[in-house]
Amino acid sequence: MNATASETGLAEPHLAEVLAAVGLDVEYVRAEGNTLYRLDEEQREVPVLDFVGGFGSLILGHNHPEIVAFAQDLLRSRLPIHAQFSRAPHANRLAAALNSVLSRELGDDERYFAIFANSGAEAVEAAVKHAEFDRMLKVAALSEEINDHVARVRALVRDGLVVPAAGVHERFGDADRSGDPVRDIEELIARVDRWNSPRLSRAPLFLAPEGAFHGKLVGSVQLTHNEAFRTPFKALAAQARFVPLDQPEAIRKTIDAERTVLLDLAVEDGTVTVVEREFPVFCAFVLEPIQGEGGINVVSREFAEAVRKACDAIDCPVVVDEIQSGMGRSGAFLASSLIGLRGDYYTLAKSLGGGVAKTSVALIRESRYRKEFELVHSSTFAKDGFSSLVALKVLELLEADDGRLYRVVEERGRSLRAMLDAVRAEFPDILKDVRGAGLMLGVEFQDQSGSTAATIQGLSRSGFLGYAVAGYLLRGHGVRLFPTGSAANTLRLEPSAGLTDAEIAQLEAALKDVCAVLRDQDEGRFMGA
Repeated sequence: MNATASETGLAEPHLAEVLAAVGLDVEYVRAEGNTLYRLDEEQREVPVLDFVGGFGSLILGHNHPEIVAFAQDLLRSRLPIHAQFSRAPHANRLAAALNSVLSRELGDDERYFAIFANSGAEAVEAAVKHAEFDRMLKVAALSEEINDHVARVRALVRDGLVVPAAGVHERFGDADRSGDPVRDIEELIARVDRWNSPRLSRAPLFLAPEGAFHGKLVGSVQLTHNEAFRTPFKALAAQARFVPLDQPEAIRKTIDAERTVLLDLAVEDGTVTVVEREFPVFCAFVLEPIQGEGGINVVSREFAEAVRKACDAIDCPVVVDEIQSGMGRSGAFLASSLIGLRGDYYTLAKSLGGGVAKTSVALIRESRYRKEFELVHSSTFAKDGFSSLVALKVLELLEADDGRLYRVVEERGRSLRAMLDAVRAEFPDILKDVRGAGLMLGVEFQDQSGSTAATIQGLSRSGFLGYAVAGYLLRGHGVRLFPTGSAANTLRLEPSAGLTDAEIAQLEAALKDVCAVLRDQDEGRFMGA
């Protein structure tokens, strides 16, 4: 069926216009390794070196031959893909394999139970939904315990066995007492209830670092620091408190600023006193060990230690988002293991599907797992046999030869980083910084809002300089890069582990060229005139 002119502009038309404006509206017809292919005017294939890598989804590259052959065999076998509410042996095997890897990296045999999903954002939603389920069960248990204490105290006072302590009403700004213990205890109970009721219904809060990105669904977007993504939907879900990455001490201050207590009644030495009980305000601390959309910022070991210490003190779970940084991209299966961060939850996606399947998982520490959650959360397409088996194949390839691929990523990352550092040293007025780990790197361009070239100045002030640079690299050098979503001057590099020296050299020539163009303020050449 041939599409009409109107039909060709129905899929996110505004985005298509933006891509066209900076020369990124290219159709690709084939892909392998780190290469995409487009067609020229004569319908001949033109290779494009792809450093976008499916936004981190292609640690094994486009259409890895073993993954593709394996997937084809699965489909030819007529494996059931939709067999919900039945045994899921493939998903169980995958969960066991993931646990084996986690046990090695964490040095701990505690199990993690798996809740499967279809995308990274859905895995984050499942994780924070479970964390809130756990928090609410704790709130309900705390409320019930306080009610039991109140009932016990009321009975003891009525039986004349205890009396309200002297001055117990003073915390409520009232020192007057009737002299009747029963009347006084009923008034005290009423005041405790008036204090507790609004706090028990208080909405939860999340903690996250500044620069965080965890998806754009209703819940996950509230964990995303970028206000352009988050603010329009602020009323739809629980809010987050964001902490600067360079201020570990701010974590404790933020927690203290939101601290809330409930009041409880206790009996001490024959008198009734009011005691404070910590109320679980925070649902979870959610963070990426290497921020992707936030500009490829690496979380420091100091910050990670502060997160763990502060969260342990208030029994708040830590959700480690390894959707982009995990699966070997940092040079380890978990980037968080490189900074000593132990998560209560882990989310994985992107490369978990090997560039073929769309799958993700939230892994939940056994000591925090609530089995009842399985009855209130489900997904039609999650945990299917096809994606589970493909993910198992991916893990097999990652772990082969005693984890050789992780060592390859580390070595290839060092080579790529050395080249980027050298280009930055040559063009310090154009390149501001190089950041990241393994094959998850970012190159930040200097602000060009003071450029003498009007077009370059305008692109920089409007936040589109990074996209214009990406367009130039694609047009002039057949190199594909994109800026990060919340730091538009930072280009991210997430190639596969198969990155070659020749591909690094091609990128080097392209970056040197665009840096020279920006240094010379050659806006005509920059815009392809």
